[in-house]
Amino acid sequence: METKITGKILVLDNNIDTDQIYPGRYLAITDPKEIGSHCLSGIDESLAGKFPQGGIVVAGRNFGCGSSREHAPSR
Repeated sequence: METKITGKILVLDNNIDTDQIYPGRYLAITDPKEIGSHCLSGIDESLAGKFPQGGIVVAGRNFGCGSSREHAPSR
């Protein structure tokens, strides 16, 4: 069976660490919508606001390296 996934994509480089995915300066935030507004802001501060709901992230090798984050941004 073949599955086809469609949507807007964001292609990231290799070695994107957890501080780029969700920077430590936002860890005190508890509101999920506000958390999501800072997703990937370690790469580009405006990225979360431009990324479409349901978009697809295509990451290179070592995505999520570094210390773990308790927050799981969703938007």
